[in-house]
Amino acid sequence: MNRIHNFLDAFGSGIVMTWRAFVSLPSAPRILKRVAEQGYFAGYTSLPIISVLCFFIGAVLALQAGISLRDFGAKEFIGALVGESMARELGPVMVAILLAGRVGSATTAELASMRVNSEIDALITMNIPPERLLVLPRLLAVLLIMPVLTILSNLIGWFGGAVVCEYVDFIGISGAQFFRALREFVSVQDVLDGIIKAEVFGFVITIIACNTGLRTSGGPREIGLAVTKSVVLSLVAILTLDYFITKVLA
Repeated sequence: MNRIHNFLDAFGSGIVMTWRAFVSLPSAPRILKRVAEQGYFAGYTSLPIISVLCFFIGAVLALQAGISLRDFGAKEFIGALVGESMARELGPVMVAILLAGRVGSATTAELASMRVNSEIDALITMNIPPERLLVLPRLLAVLLIMPVLTILSNLIGWFGGAVVCEYVDFIGISGAQFFRALREFVSVQDVLDGIIKAEVFGFVITIIACNTGLRTSGGPREIGLAVTKSVVLSLVAILTLDYFITKVLA
């Protein structure tokens, strides 16, 4: 019963926090600098890790597809398989997982530290809503950068797949053949569906990270526990939502 009560309490406070953040939307022009700072941290500094990760995911997909499809004489479809897998599934999911681990954990740690050190209380005393100053910039930044990161992750993953097809002998198809199959089977709608997923994931990760951080109480030990809780909840939410969004978009 206690766990159910805690879950409902956190869920309710998350809804209230999100509502207060959206009510602050008219003040968005005044926080553009903070949005840019958060966008730089969440987007630009994450790009090298996303690039390496997605390159090798595309490469492994192509390699595994080559091993599986060569027995059926269907190696020319590797481009379609890698292209669609990256666009609809692996691109948005991997970006979201990386965002939860890197940006979500940092956000929770920062806000939890501010809460423990009474800085959040000081903001409220000065009549500065933390939802406007701390939550809204992060939310806007993540919603702006997620489509960009998702498209880049797709392109890098496709490139990784093409490199494997070009240089691994037993696959034996060229990069041109890989991209010809990709163009033939991967549509703009596939890419848009992946972007929709990424936007939902980014929104949920930010809300979980901010809400967990702002609800933290106690000392340094609780900050560490809050970070762990935020990351675990985000990963569960990503994979759960992925199932239902995929079903809706199918």
